[in-house]
Amino acid sequence: MVKVSSWGRLSHGDHEVRMLADRERIAGPLRSNRPGIAYGNGRSYGDVCLNPDGVLWRTTGLDRFISLNATTGRLVCEAGVLLRDIQRLVIPRGWILPVTPGTQLITVGGAIANDVHGKNHHRLGSFGDHVQRITLHRTDGTRIVCGPDLEPGWFAATVGGVGLTGVITEAEIQLHRVVGPWLEAETLTYANLDAFFQLADNSEIGWEHTVSWIDCITRGGGRGIFLRANPTEAGGRPVPRARNLTMPLVPPISLVNRLSLRLFNAAYFNLNKSRAGKTVTPYESFFYPLDNIQDWNRMYGPKGFFQYQSVVPRAVGRDAVQAMLHEIARSGAGSFLAVLKTFGDRQPVGLLSFPQPGVTLALDFPNHGERTLKLFERLDAIVREAGGRIYLAKDARMPRDLFESGYPRFVEFMQYRDPGIGSALSRRLMEN
Repeated sequence: MVKVSSWGRLSHGDHEVRMLADRERIAGPLRSNRPGIAYGNGRSYGDVCLNPDGVLWRTTGLDRFISLNATTGRLVCEAGVLLRDIQRLVIPRGWILPVTPGTQLITVGGAIANDVHGKNHHRLGSFGDHVQRITLHRTDGTRIVCGPDLEPGWFAATVGGVGLTGVITEAEIQLHRVVGPWLEAETLTYANLDAFFQLADNSEIGWEHTVSWIDCITRGGGRGIFLRANPTEAGGRPVPRARNLTMPLVPPISLVNRLSLRLFNAAYFNLNKSRAGKTVTPYESFFYPLDNIQDWNRMYGPKGFFQYQSVVPRAVGRDAVQAMLHEIARSGAGSFLAVLKTFGDRQPVGLLSFPQPGVTLALDFPNHGERTLKLFERLDAIVREAGGRIYLAKDARMPRDLFESGYPRFVEFMQYRDPGIGSALSRRLMEN
């Protein structure tokens, strides 16, 4: 048994870890008298990839590229391939992954199982929108190949299905044309939520990528930095190497506190305000700024941290976000990493996919025990009343009633469950 944690470092439970390395001989490792769950690179924040006292099937050994059609942009690879390695392979060939989240250090299987989204949902949807085929292995030895037009029920259950329908071993992905590794990016400041929504609406037509950082504590929250970008041709200039920093140890207490938050948020806002305008930047700097700081999750101290990410319908989005910011400011809690963005008007691919038309707010909170959980209860009430949902990939404590109201297709999903697969999240929200 090995102690394993997710990225939030909230728990370190004992797991039996089995490495998967051969997609053609997968049935043996999947046989177990205890439930298991696939575990990729461990970048989920909560308990979706954990299975204390059970089995973890480690998929990073399934890391092979199978084929790439450089003419059509169709890529076939194993589920343990990192998004970073795909990007570095295909961008020099004129292609890019259509959708990536805020880190490229996740596996293809994890991207599918959590149906991750990026900064361009209004243009290209979520990761699952670009998956053409999935090979799924069940613990009873069954092998299922599914896609949007092949076993569509299995496909809809597996995309966003948090690993509970089987173990993904390979996938076929349609890549997106790109002129190179550069983006023309623009930085703007906004003073309040009304200004944010106006910027978001005005940017949807002309900009492929949009996102904002919001100051969740100063003056009760509301001001922020809006970023938008488009791919651009940069004349073959060399891409600068990113400087990799490391958080070398876990401090005895969280470095994220009221004093550091106020200092950081004020400095970050004013620095970006002074740099407002357009610039040409490498895609990695724009998409994945935190990937340059190894083990940055350690800064929250030995108790770890929660990420709380919700999405609420656009019609009530402004009022719901304002109410959440008010509760956060009132609590004295806060976040360096507070992200606010809108989702496009498109329906999710998977039965349990997170993205839906509306506005999403994501924040990190140091784990202060009961005080933090009480804040989340108040935020839950706002999300529930607004008809929103919480992101399963980030969650570690959502109550079951909020899961059931936020994901009304979960009953349909349950018929696709693999009885030999379970996780801490499934036991908390689905009884097994």
